Amino acid sequence: MDIDDVQLTSQNVPSNFNAAEADNLEDIEKQFAVKAVQHMETYWSILEKVKGSTLRLTKFDDEIYAHLLKDFPDFDPAETIDEDKMKSKQGKERWRNFMMAYDKRVDDYNFGTMMRTGPKFEYGQNEVIFVPRMQFYAIEIARNRKGLNDWIYEQAQAEKAKKASS
Repeated sequence: MDIDDVQLTSQNVPSNFNAAEADNLEDIEKQFAVKAVQHMETYWSILEKVKGSTLRLTKFDDEIYAHLLKDFPDFDPAETIDEDKMKSKQGKERWRNFMMAYDKRVDDYNFGTMMRTGPKFEYGQNEVIFVPRMQFYAIEIARNRKGLNDWIYEQAQAEKAKKASS
């Protein structure tokens, strides 16, 4: 399964759109928040149906993974993300350079996305950070390659089997 098949995009936004000057800015922010939550729910639903280790998030997964390993050799996908380090001046610069390689290649590469801070737990208020889509892709591809999200599928299948036998 390929998450690109269900990907939410912002391609309908006019190129001359200026959010700062837009009417109903609050409504627009709510719409972006809704899209971020929909993406989060869609991704979780996919992980319940397909082992993460078999999932492709983009057509560039191999390239993104190799690039992540090259630019962030100390990154451990099993560890909890240190949001302060990631969003520090140095962290932002490193990630900005990484992400720009995918401008015009990956849809919505900089669209805000909800990401779990670690692979060992579900989405929750204290376990989620808001990141650009490319950070989400890079980190989730690494987690999936290491089989760190497979527990979600296994847990969902066990619950499904339990319900079927009751």
